[in-house]
Amino acid sequence: MTNTPQSKIDLTEYHKQTLIEKIFKVFAILLILLFPIAILFCFKVVKQYKRAVVLRFGRVRSDSPAGPGIIWLVPCTDSVEFIDLRTQSFNLPPQEILTKDSVTVTVDAVVYFHVTNPLKSLLNVQSHKRATELLSVAILRNYLGQYTLAELLSSRVAISDNVKLMIDKGTIEWGVQVQRVEIKNVLLPFELQKAMAAEAEGTRIAKAKIIEAEGEIKTAENLKEASQVIMENPKAMLLRYLQTLNSIASQQTTSILFPFPMDLPSSH
Repeated sequence: MTNTPQSKIDLTEYHKQTLIEKIFKVFAILLILLFPIAILFCFKVVKQYKRAVVLRFGRVRSDSPAGPGIIWLVPCTDSVEFIDLRTQSFNLPPQEILTKDSVTVTVDAVVYFHVTNPLKSLLNVQSHKRATELLSVAILRNYLGQYTLAELLSSRVAISDNVKLMIDKGTIEWGVQVQRVEIKNVLLPFELQKAMAAEAEGTRIAKAKIIEAEGEIKTAENLKEASQVIMENPKAMLLRYLQTLNSIASQQTTSILFPFPMDLPSSH
């Protein structure tokens, strides 16, 4: 009787396959349970005043900047950065500036700007707001030093417009456009304020004396013309005399004594 070889089953191999199947089953169950939750993280809502720059494996995705509305993200591969397009502002700290005529003044200003290119503002500079602020301070200090104190006080609007154009040239590479630059205040040293006040007071006093002297000159000329008229017509002196008495009596209640009869001018 021939003995047929019986196949032997490797129990160890069978046991390993069972563990792998169990592991895959657990992963499948977790995937089914977590899929509805994970799908929620694949969507992002971009607001109307923002734009989204999506990076996939560190590179800019072709549809960036995206928005507004709902955008699709792949978990673990995509990252998103939101860029605000609204107008932003910042106050420049007070700057001590030496003017062209060697006067030290303190100037503070405010800058308004907004992002026009979200890609440049994210890729070309680390912080576009901080960079714009530092550039504005440097340009303001360098530019205002070219003006005298009188020009700085009288031409603030024109100076602000020129500073805006200069800042805008530097921020265009960062996707930032400067809208307005306003010089809020120019503070003078206290000693200089006293000197300017004394100078202005002296100028006003000098102008007042000149006006008073011109008035006396005109008065003397008018009196000269009046005397000539009275000399040509003596009756005018009597009328002037009576007019003076009437003016004195109308001001207050007084008793006026004057000689009577008066010497009336003759008709010839």
